[in-house]
Amino acid sequence: MSHVAIIFADSGGIQEETTVLGIPCLTLRNNTERLITVKEGTNIIVGNNPNKIINESIKTLNRKNRKQYKIPRLWGGNSSERIVRVLIQSLI
Repeated sequence: MSHVAIIFADSGGIQEETTVLGIPCLTLRNNTERLITVKEGTNIIVGNNPNKIINESIKTLNRKNRKQYKIPRLWGGNSSERIVRVLIQSLI
C-alpha cells in the first residue's frame, strides 16, 4: 500500500491507513465514519458517481505539489504508552 499513488476504498480502516501513510484515498461511498481522515488526512469522499471518481482521480494524480497531509493528533503510534499512563494514574 505504501508504494501506490492513489487508493480506492470503501473501508474505514483503509481510510485510516492511507492517512497515516500520506497516500490519497478516494472513498467510494457517500459518507464515512472516519471524518477526521477527510478533514485532516488524505481521504476524499467521491461516492459511486463514475464522473466524480474519474475527475477526482485525475486531479489527485496530476497534482504536482501534493498538499502536505497531516496525521491527526494522537495518531503517532504511542497509544500503549498513553493507556499505561492513564492506568497507573488511576491506581495511584
